[in-house]
Amino acid sequence: MALDVLCEVESCTYWASGNQCDAAKIYVVASRSTDEASKSEETDCKTFKKKEDDMIS
Repeated sequence: MALDVLCEVESCTYWASGNQCDAAKIYVVASRSTDEASKSEETDCKTFKKKEDDMIS
């Protein structure tokens, strides 16, 4: 299991400094355009939760 999960989406509640993901669990699915992903662009992070506007740095 990965110990360090990197994320560059600063607008996510779970984004932490150093581009670290601070979520306790990560849930990734194949995107709506495909049933079975064969590359990262065909996946979606369902863990994403938008930060409240006043929390975005």
